[in-house]
Amino acid sequence: MSNRNDLDAPLAIAYDDVLLQPQYSEITSRRQVDVSSDLDSNLRLNTPIIASPMDTVSGVDMAVEMATLGGCAIVHRYNSIEMQAAIIKQAYEKLLSNCIFLPNIGAAVGVSGGFMERAEAAVRAGATIICVDVAHGHHIMMRDALLKLRRKYPIGEVHLMAGNVATLEGVNDLSDWGADSVRCNIGSGSICSTRVQTGHGVPGLQTIIDCARTDRDVKIIADGGIKNSGDIVKALAAGADFVMCGSLLAGTTEAPGAVRRLPDGTRVKEYRGMASKDAQVDWRGSNSSPEGVATFIPCKGSVTDVVNTLVGGLKSGCSYSNARTLAELRCNARWIQQTSAGHTESRPHIVNTPGTTKKNNMGF
Repeated sequence: MSNRNDLDAPLAIAYDDVLLQPQYSEITSRRQVDVSSDLDSNLRLNTPIIASPMDTVSGVDMAVEMATLGGCAIVHRYNSIEMQAAIIKQAYEKLLSNCIFLPNIGAAVGVSGGFMERAEAAVRAGATIICVDVAHGHHIMMRDALLKLRRKYPIGEVHLMAGNVATLEGVNDLSDWGADSVRCNIGSGSICSTRVQTGHGVPGLQTIIDCARTDRDVKIIADGGIKNSGDIVKALAAGADFVMCGSLLAGTTEAPGAVRRLPDGTRVKEYRGMASKDAQVDWRGSNSSPEGVATFIPCKGSVTDVVNTLVGGLKSGCSYSNARTLAELRCNARWIQQTSAGHTESRPHIVNTPGTTKKNNMGF
């Protein structure tokens, strides 16, 4: 056995390790910035934000509101086939009544069991996107599932999204197996413990930089580790076509789950990883090797307000790089690395100054 202790591991960067350098701009209004993006030749989203397939994020109300806002939601698969199809059908009928033409709704499926039956039921109910949703997507079972789904649904008939992967090889293989878009990131989600449990993963921004080097005709979805609109700007500048959000959309009025009140009066909703012990027990009655955690997140109000704030920050970010489109943002981006002191300086830091009182933007 060879000695690998002298392995020269490459440096990999996360979102907080870098900034985009401001440039001369001729953009005089955020209205001049177009942040729409093509999911494929038939699907264009006016908002490049996709709600994650989690049971505390994407249900009926989230699917309706995200489609109305120009993005989309992926309805989670941690329920029965009939229940998932019912959620999709209910959202689809609500969108049609609101005069949304060809509403975009996604449905998650796995790679085993009745995944084909689940996909077929979802498409019949109105889903335009099937998301093959597993923790480690660069896998033989993903290959077999994508090949089978692609035979059932030719290119252009149903959009196939797949993931997650963290490498260029993973993106290329999933594309070759039939994926139209690939979710890129492993282990950087706010409630994910994969890296702690398994020792595997790649920092979030590095994942996008690597995966965006693909020469395949495939869309890159930055999924995990995005904490604010600045991270969205960085992900799209690094080569992602879309971002997928969980914690940023959790806690909104449209997110599934009951509102609870903590002893201090704070109103919260549950937010949990789908590989957490809580989620596994609720879904299948047992758990094995959990790779996520469960927590509570303060109630945020309408997802419309949250998304509009994120899009506003994204458009402002584009203007700092003199970019009127996401393609121009990727072309114009100039990166600099920052030290830990630079990261501290980048965030509002008066709250750490003696004599000041911290109050977050939700009033708590």
